[in-house]
Amino acid sequence: PEVCLRLESGPCAAAHSPLAERNGFLRVLLHSCCTQLCMSCLTSLGPFLEDEIIPEVIPMEIEVVDAKITLKDDSPPVYPTSPGPVPITLAMDHVVVRRRDDGIFYLTAVPASVPRCQNSFPEEQKAPSESVSPAPAAGARGLQFKQVPELQRELQTMKLALAEANMDKARLLQEIRKYNPLFQL
Repeated sequence: PEVCLRLESGPCAAAHSPLAERNGFLRVLLHSCCTQLCMSCLTSLGPFLEDEIIPEVIPMEIEVVDAKITLKDDSPPVYPTSPGPVPITLAMDHVVVRRRDDGIFYLTAVPASVPRCQNSFPEEQKAPSESVSPAPAAGARGLQFKQVPELQRELQTMKLALAEANMDKARLLQEIRKYNPLFQL
């Protein structure tokens, strides 16, 4: 299922927090959800959330796993010739939002065990782990070997960012040359 809800109350909810025993504990799991929302829907939720009475704090945990939410601005364009704003896509691998007894929402990202970007590159592009020079101390050697996968991930991320920047540069130069064919960089 994409959405799971569980509301606990009474003595069994005390395992989550002291306040949960009295007010209850809400757990929401959103899994593999791909949806599109209009910005007007989100902005119109405001009046429903307002109330003259201060609500009681309900401790909760909202877990979002492998979800993609596209926010589309459906307001009328400011300029008639404008193509309109580009939709914003929020992709979340594993995010947990917790509301504790103090009423504050805490947002935490759960690290993935195997990053996806590492699997998307051919094996010959990855740096071999034997290329790390040995350190004099055993503790330092263990630290270096633990850092190798993290450094490889950072390198692959930087390679992707560089390729994207080069594509943007080429696209912008093409756009400029459309208006001025003699332009040189």
